[in-house]
Amino acid sequence: MKRRQFLQAAGAGAAASAVAAPAIAQSMPEIKWRLTSSFPKSLDTIYGAAEVFSKAVAEATDNKFQIQVFASGEIVPGLQAADAVQSGTVEMCHTASYYYVGKDPTFTFGTSLPFGLNKRMIDAWMFVGGGNELMNDFYKKYNIYAIPAGNTGAQMGGWFRKEINTPGDLNGLKMRIGGLAGRVLAKLGLVTQQIAGGEIYPALEKGTIDAAEWVGPYDDEKLGFQKVARYYYYPGWWEGGPMLHNFINIAKWNSLPKNYQSIVHSASHVANTMMIARYDAQNPAALKRLISGGAQLRAFPPAVMDASFKAANEFYAETAAANPDFKKVYDAVVAFRGDQYLWWQVAEYAFDSFMIRSRSRT
Repeated sequence: MKRRQFLQAAGAGAAASAVAAPAIAQSMPEIKWRLTSSFPKSLDTIYGAAEVFSKAVAEATDNKFQIQVFASGEIVPGLQAADAVQSGTVEMCHTASYYYVGKDPTFTFGTSLPFGLNKRMIDAWMFVGGGNELMNDFYKKYNIYAIPAGNTGAQMGGWFRKEINTPGDLNGLKMRIGGLAGRVLAKLGLVTQQIAGGEIYPALEKGTIDAAEWVGPYDDEKLGFQKVARYYYYPGWWEGGPMLHNFINIAKWNSLPKNYQSIVHSASHVANTMMIARYDAQNPAALKRLISGGAQLRAFPPAVMDASFKAANEFYAETAAANPDFKKVYDAVVAFRGDQYLWWQVAEYAFDSFMIRSRSRT
């Protein structure tokens, strides 16, 4: 190559680099956000999902997009996380949608409908069955864009000071319980309390409440419920597959470059996967420890389950008649649930049932 041609080629390359570098810089701006969690740091699995998410975002952007995670109470109380996002106090939060059913019962579908979908089913509904679109159409009324970011799997029914043998035993009982389950159980006379995770133990210890539910063995052991209530009931029929979300202020979401939006979606998927994996890995050993420590494991009697199911359906009919948003999403979930359980009983349930029966033979 002649000297003049070489210099011309080199000059063209430098010019291309000069154009490319700013373009890359513009697509990877330095951004710092704050995320408030609805959970205390002591609950490393559910709170930890936000840290998993934040770390994944930072690594994917070479630390250009940093999201600092704050525990419940450090910026706002856990049950006010969505309010902080709505007002723009923080850019986002990690929370359970059903904490906000006081605003509108439709919020329940983002987490769990009592007697609704299990973990696999809610993923299918959200990601493929149109659930995410339905819910975001609803959330935008509250200045929120939501992305699924965690799941605990089917939860336990909670800790009780006394045995529950009949539906009548729930009458007058004071219980910490989240979401719409409290409104369903109110039909059976139960008195509900909505209390953030870190405040449940003192209320149970002082007798302010008679019973409490949280998540399952791993978290419940950390919170120490077994020290103040001995009867541990299952299943938590109100939370067959409760989903957690990243709630993001819509204006802040729209201000993100498209590649950052894609990274936030991907990192939320990582959090969604890791939370359930951690719970599934840690719950068995925790349950063994709780039982060996004196916890009395009990199944809700069929009569209690039947009465609760009847009360739930009555509540849904009443709510759907008065709330078009609720009805729209409820109808979609019920239709999806019917097909899912038709399929589930064929392969999943048959396989799991056989393996459970065969566990002692291996």
